[in-house]
Amino acid sequence: MQRTFEGKPAGVFVSTGTSHGSQGSTILSFINVLLHLGFIIVGVPYSLSDLYLTKGGGSPYGPGHIAGVENTREIDENEANICRYFGKRLAEIALKLKT
Repeated sequence: MQRTFEGKPAGVFVSTGTSHGSQGSTILSFINVLLHLGFIIVGVPYSLSDLYLTKGGGSPYGPGHIAGVENTREIDENEANICRYFGKRLAEIALKLKT
């Protein structure tokens, strides 16, 4: 009711046990809540080539990690690049919105 989050950028990062862990639908479900609160949604565009190269997680909806069923798989280089790009993009958009 206080409009605390309206106009602020936000995005979602997920981690699942397998590649069939519904990363996309999890992010999309969470985005519904962010939209209700007035956030501006930030994702990861396909201009980032790591989205094509990853054997782990990540999509235009947001960064992701596939940890493995025993939660032992480390974040690979492509997943880390997607996360870094997402964080940088989120910060850049936040700065643009502040002005």
